[in-house]
Amino acid sequence: MGIKGFQGTSLLDFPGHIASLVFLGGCNLTCPFCHNPALVIEPEACPDLDVDGIFDDLQERSRFIDGVVFSGGEPTLDGALIDLASRVKALGLKVKLDTNGLAPKVIEQMLDRDLLDYLAIDLKTSLACYPDLHDRPVNGNSLLRSVQIAMGAPVEVEFRTTCVPGWVDESVIHEWGEVISGAPLWAIQQYHPEHALDETMQQTGSMPAQAVEALARLAEGYVERVEVRGL
Repeated sequence: MGIKGFQGTSLLDFPGHIASLVFLGGCNLTCPFCHNPALVIEPEACPDLDVDGIFDDLQERSRFIDGVVFSGGEPTLDGALIDLASRVKALGLKVKLDTNGLAPKVIEQMLDRDLLDYLAIDLKTSLACYPDLHDRPVNGNSLLRSVQIAMGAPVEVEFRTTCVPGWVDESVIHEWGEVISGAPLWAIQQYHPEHALDETMQQTGSMPAQAVEALARLAEGYVERVEVRGL
């Protein structure tokens, strides 16, 4: 699928580190509230960037960045991910993976090869609602396996939930809180509808800030630390 976008430097995408952000196209979900729909629906419409040129650039940036974030789309679908991560590590940089958690074998491979320093897994809605996030079957057990792997991983880990109206409520926080109880970090994020994949979701609007903060307080009962983002 290839590298579709290469961003400058960011602190938010790799907490505590200055990082470059690399986007990989394609996804195994079509969430109606997705904020990167072009990478999901028509990744082939986004031109591939020259990989060697990107790594030349990263080598130059390695003097002042700490790592690289692989995001998407869903980066674990790209067969080149492990090779790309290996090349990043060879530059002495850290690697963060943003993933929906539906490819636990890829996460295991990256951990086994010491190719991950930070793992971020999205918990999008109730597990029972995951089939509604795609037009093909979704294996919820794959996500649960990835969560299990993350809970025992020797790297920095965060779970993330974006507070999308109609998809996230108190019951979702309690459900996932039980699953990730004791996790080091749960990011509770505001939903920004402007670029949502489904046009109806663009009209939904965001939750009131007080509602997001209330969900964050619920999450605090399950994990070591909660961060509220995007308010």
